[in-house]
Amino acid sequence: MSSTSPIVGIDLGTTNSLIGAMDAGFPILLADAEDERLTPSVVHFPSTGEPLVGRAAARMRALDPANTVYSAKRLIGRRGGEATDDVSYALVGERGAAVRVQVRGREYAPEEISALVLKKLRADAGRALGGEVTRAVITVPAYFNDAQRQATKRAGELAGFTVERIVNEPTAAALAYGLDKLGDRSKVAVFDLGGGTFDISILELNQGVFQVLSTNGDTRLGGDDIDAALIADFRLRISDLVPEADARLREALVAAKHRLSFEDETRIELPFFTGAESLVRTLTRAELERVARPIVERTRAHCLRALHDAKLSPADLDEVILVGGQTRMPLVRDFVRAIFQREPNVSQNPDEAVALGATIQAGILSGAVQNVVLLDVTPLSLGIETFGGLMNVIIPRNSTIPIKAGEMFTNAVAGQRAMLIKVVQGERELVRDNWPLGEFELEFEPAPKGHARVGVQFEIDASGILHVLARDTKTGAQKVVEMTSAVDVSDEAVEKMLEESLEHAFEDMSDRVFVEAKLKSDELLPAVRQALAQAGPELDTDELALIAQRVAEVEAALAAGAGQPLKRANTALDEATQRLATLLIERALRVS
Repeated sequence: MSSTSPIVGIDLGTTNSLIGAMDAGFPILLADAEDERLTPSVVHFPSTGEPLVGRAAARMRALDPANTVYSAKRLIGRRGGEATDDVSYALVGERGAAVRVQVRGREYAPEEISALVLKKLRADAGRALGGEVTRAVITVPAYFNDAQRQATKRAGELAGFTVERIVNEPTAAALAYGLDKLGDRSKVAVFDLGGGTFDISILELNQGVFQVLSTNGDTRLGGDDIDAALIADFRLRISDLVPEADARLREALVAAKHRLSFEDETRIELPFFTGAESLVRTLTRAELERVARPIVERTRAHCLRALHDAKLSPADLDEVILVGGQTRMPLVRDFVRAIFQREPNVSQNPDEAVALGATIQAGILSGAVQNVVLLDVTPLSLGIETFGGLMNVIIPRNSTIPIKAGEMFTNAVAGQRAMLIKVVQGERELVRDNWPLGEFELEFEPAPKGHARVGVQFEIDASGILHVLARDTKTGAQKVVEMTSAVDVSDEAVEKMLEESLEHAFEDMSDRVFVEAKLKSDELLPAVRQALAQAGPELDTDELALIAQRVAEVEAALAAGAGQPLKRANTALDEATQRLATLLIERALRVS
C-alpha cells in the first residue's frame, strides 16, 4: 500500500452514508456519478446480476422489498433474539448466534451488506479523486460495543479499505462544528439523532484538544422508529396490504415526514394503491408529533445522564449542536431546547456534520490538519474478577481513550499453576452482576500462596477496541488477547445496568465489604488457631478468654453475612492476638 494514498472520512449511516477527503486544507464531501453526496445505505439483490447499491437500490425497495436490505447498521454485532426490527427482508439466527440477513436463499452477515455500501463509496471517491482509495476513517455511534466496532472495521476491510481509525460519531460532529467556531474551554453537547441510532456526548475544547467528558445513547433509537410508528398508525386504517403496497406506503410516509419539518400539513397521494383505487390522505404535523413524541421522549433520560456524568448543568454548556437528519424535526428541536435550556446550534447541515468530522479526522491522521487532537472515552468500566467474585476495575467508566492501565495480581492458593483472567464490563461491585467479555488462562511455575506475580494490562486503542495482556513477571511468559466478542446486549440493557448500579449502590458496596472481610476472616481464623496451638500455653487465662470471645464474634458475623460487623470483628481479633503474634515471632527467633 502506498503511504501517499489519501485517507478518506466515511459516515457509515443507517439511512444514508457519505465520504469525504481533504482538499487544500478543507474537508470536502465527494459526490457520486449522479452528483449526489448522500448515498442511501440500501442494497438490492436482483434475481440475476450484481447487487444494486444506493439510490438505484432505494428505488427497488418499493418494488421488491423482500430482496432489498436497508438499515443493516442496526443489525451489526447483534444476536438472535435481539433483532426485532420491523424490516421487509428475512432475518435468521438462533438466540445467541449472530444475526444474518437472508435474501434469495443466501445468508449475509450485516457487515457484508455494509461492505457493499462502503465499496460503492470507495469507487465514487476513486472517481472523484482520480486514483485508488485504500485508507479510511469510519464513524460509529459512541455506544457501539466492541463487537459492533469490530464488525464495522471488518466491513471496511471487506470493501478494500485499511481502516485507520474508528471514530465516535458525536466526536466527529464536534470537529465539524468546532474547528473554527469554539473558544478555549468551551463545553458542547452533541445531540445526534439519526435514522437508526441516538448519541449524546458532552465535550470540552481546551487548547486545541477535543475531550469527551461523557457519552450516552441508544443504538436502537432513531428516525426509523418514528417511521415504523407512523406506518403502524396508518395501517390501523388500511388492512390487507400486499408487500409492494406496504413498501410504497412507507416511502410516501417517510417523504411526508420530511416535508412536515417545514410545512404544517401535507398530502399523500398514491395512484392505483390497491389495484384500481388510489390513496389520497392529508397528514398534519400535529398527527406526526402525536406518534413521534413517545419516541423522542426516550432521548431525555440519556441527555440527563450525560450531563450528570460530566458533572455539568445545562447552564454550564456553551453550545448544543444537532446532528442527524431527524434533528430537522421541530418536535426534536423543541425537546433539545427544553432539556438544555438554550437554543440549539443548527448552523451545519445535520446530515453531513459527521462525515465532515470524519474527513477532518482523516486529515489529522494524514497531517493535512494541524493542532487538533481527538480524545474519546470508554462508556463502561472494564476489569477482571478477583478473589471472592469481586470486580476489580482496571479502566474506569468515562476514561479518556486511547488508554493503557494495569495492576499486579498474585496466586490465591499454594502450588497454583495457572491464573484464569476473566475480563468483565459493567458498573456493579460483583462480577456476577456484570457482563463477561472473555477469559483466558496464563500458566506459571508453582509457588507458595501470594508469591506468584502476574501483571494484567488493559489497552483500549484509538478505535475503542480492548486488548488484554497478562504476564508472569518471573519468566516473562505472556498472552495478549484482543476482546473481539464483547457482550452483545441491547442498549436498553446497558441503560438498565447503569440504573441498577445507582439503585443498588449501597447494597453492592455492602456486598463488597462483606466479601473482602470474609476473605480476611478465612485467612485470620486458621492462622489464630494454628498460633494458639503453638504459643497458647504462654498466654494467661484472661488473654485466652478474650481471643475466644473475639473468634466467636468473627464466626457470628460470618454466619450473619454482615459486612461492617465482620470487618470490625476482624479488627478486634487482630488487636486481641497482638501478644500471641509477638510470642510466635520470639519463638521463631529462638529456633533460628
